[in-house]
Amino acid sequence: MTKEKARLLWLGIGILTLSFAVTHAQTPQQLIQQVVDTERTANRNDHSHWIYLQEMRKPKEHILQWVAGTPQGDVRRVILKDDQKLPEPQQRDQIQKFVHDTRAQNKDVAETNHDLQQIDDFLKLLPAAFVWTQTATTATNTSLHFEPAPDFHPPTREARVFCGMAGDVVVDNQQHRIRSMSGHLIHDVTFGGGLLGRLKEGSSFSIEQAQVGQDLWELTAINVHLQGNALLFKSISLQQEDKRSRFAPESPTVTLDQAAAAVMNQPEAIESSENAALKAN
Repeated sequence: MTKEKARLLWLGIGILTLSFAVTHAQTPQQLIQQVVDTERTANRNDHSHWIYLQEMRKPKEHILQWVAGTPQGDVRRVILKDDQKLPEPQQRDQIQKFVHDTRAQNKDVAETNHDLQQIDDFLKLLPAAFVWTQTATTATNTSLHFEPAPDFHPPTREARVFCGMAGDVVVDNQQHRIRSMSGHLIHDVTFGGGLLGRLKEGSSFSIEQAQVGQDLWELTAINVHLQGNALLFKSISLQQEDKRSRFAPESPTVTLDQAAAAVMNQPEAIESSENAALKAN
């Protein structure tokens, strides 16, 4: 290679590198818009179904169960309820009751669709409703902090709650997906001047996502801790912790009967995370 060719080669590489850097130089606001677009597109195009282990805690309820998704609703095999093991015949009875209850299936599908719509509505809010700053970056992740945008006017009651929060997001650099997100109310949010409801400062939420397949991500943790009062001073306390693990793919056309058989084939000797932690110590 002549010196001239070498010079031109390195010049070309330098121009290409600079062009790549300029093209990918994004403000935090642009980055979160790209992440939102990616998440919404992925959610619209994701028709996968999974079997997974779910541990759910509420103030008066603790459930450990296998869940198998189908187009007709999720089949659930409850293994532990309030730390009491359910006998296998009772597990099967609950499953078969759902498999043969069209109304329960329709309700489950409607609730899932409602949740997905709420997620989509929330994602659409992120670029406009908050001011974003980058707080850290590595080869794999970028961390962003968000604060309420002072000039944004929430269009719905749910949006008023979200838009009263500040928090942090960790983004996967390669796939532009949300790895984790957490937020907390920085002031009380009232409805009807406080007569219809109030959510208190400090109320918080967090979520975590993980890649479970080729370009497929699922929620692995959901934590909600809301404090306040609603409906003419009736006390409310929405406390929920939801952990999901051991994801295994199912057929996109899986039937209710196939899902029922699949959850019954999963191991029953599963410990809750709390009991496992106690034994580890």
